Amino acid sequence: MQLVVARIGRAHGIKGEVTVEVRTDEPELRLAPGAVLATEPASAGPLTIETGRVHSGRLLLRFDGVRDRNAAEALRNILLIAEVDPEEFPEDPEEFYDHQLIDLDVVTVDGTEVGRISEISHLPYQDLLIVKRPGGDEVMIPFVSEVVPEIDLEAQRAVIDPPPGLLDEAEAEIAGNRKDDAAGNRKDDTDGVRKDETDGVRRGDTGGVRKEEAAGGREGESS
Repeated sequence: MQLVVARIGRAHGIKGEVTVEVRTDEPELRLAPGAVLATEPASAGPLTIETGRVHSGRLLLRFDGVRDRNAAEALRNILLIAEVDPEEFPEDPEEFYDHQLIDLDVVTVDGTEVGRISEISHLPYQDLLIVKRPGGDEVMIPFVSEVVPEIDLEAQRAVIDPPPGLLDEAEAEIAGNRKDDAAGNRKDDTDGVRKDETDGVRRGDTGGVRKEEAAGGREGESS
């Protein structure tokens, strides 16, 4: 199994170092000095990591044979790909590789069938499960504990607890109308002016990106 573990960014300094956008939860393993990585496009590699260090919160790498800024800049936007045993699991039980989640059946907590995971979308603020529904349309499920309380790899199933409107926009409209009606029936204690409900909005747990991205059509290793 090939997993994308990083994307090369801009050159840093004049001695061949580059910044990298890390896409693995195990950079100390995947991006260690001596690691030999395939690339996308393949013509740019393989690349062997010579040195690595953290500077101002960013990981900097230098590759064998890359000795100046021009050579480093030529590597910009190349994906770094590691070979991973498909039977390997992340150390954290709450983390998953993309290939472990693809094709899982998705059901709600009450057993209603939703569809099947077709893709993982990795955004800066959270990850999304792209679920293909039986009718052919797709729905995006935030991969956070409040919405996805259970991943059962043995049963090949993901259990979701969707908030109103996530799966059915009509539910969101009904919930919104109920809020408006409730707000319209209440009056301010001091001057009788009606108050809108502006608080009580629940936010998901967006911390802890939990997976690695698979190479070849899906972007890479976030675990």
